[in-house]
Amino acid sequence: RDEGGRAHRLGITGPPGVGKSTLTNELAALMSRKKYPVGIVAVDPSSVFTGGAILGDRIRMQKIGLDEGVFIRSMATRGCLGGLAEATTAAADILDAAGKKYIIIETVGVGQSEIEIFKAVDNTIVVLSPESGDAIQTMKSGLMEIADIIVVNKADRPQADILVNTIKTTAEFSSKSKNIPIFKTVATQGAGVEELFNHLENYFNSDDQARVFSEKRKYFFQERIKSLVLKKIGNDLWSNPEIQKLLESTTGKIQDGKNMGTKLVARIISLFKEKK
Repeated sequence: RDEGGRAHRLGITGPPGVGKSTLTNELAALMSRKKYPVGIVAVDPSSVFTGGAILGDRIRMQKIGLDEGVFIRSMATRGCLGGLAEATTAAADILDAAGKKYIIIETVGVGQSEIEIFKAVDNTIVVLSPESGDAIQTMKSGLMEIADIIVVNKADRPQADILVNTIKTTAEFSSKSKNIPIFKTVATQGAGVEELFNHLENYFNSDDQARVFSEKRKYFFQERIKSLVLKKIGNDLWSNPEIQKLLESTTGKIQDGKNMGTKLVARIISLFKEKK
């Protein structure tokens, strides 16, 4: 349709079982009711045996599965770290070019180092729940640092207010997270979702934020290009039969302690440059 760059990209991440898919479902349904075209990229963990995924996110999104205003693309991580699949950003680019107003990227249940969603979206929502484990452990992981908004889902459960207070207390020690907005939702009932969306809409439509988004997109686009270039170089390098032969013939000597891995790296790079 066009070159893209107009959609608002929203990331939803958090530990497993906190209700990310249900919250995504409710947000997308609300956006669709407001006549906003929505694209969803839902990432599921892969089988270590087949590389495929159960696609449980799509099962949980039956409410919007037949909505003509919503397009859902499920994909497996296929071994990629960071909570995203390798083609996630490219899929979002296609949805952007297709004219979607909002694009929601939902990650797999993430751990401490899986924070790549921050580089793919304008705004990152970290979803927690009262029973999502040690709150402090979650806070001190990378999730707190990438969060633009924190949602405490399943807020009708015991300990929800305690979790909110814990987040606020912990955020006081971080200059980045100090003023982070916190919303309470019960996604299975749609409670609190409209308040969350209203905040997002105001946020995305702010002139000040538009400038922030522009700079952020520019920086992460450059990082993405660097990553793609490194991948292409790596593919070319390891497909070279002479380099493969060198690697295989030298590895045994390194294991025997007769050579250093750093020397092998230098020789591989030197050989690669010669062949270019």
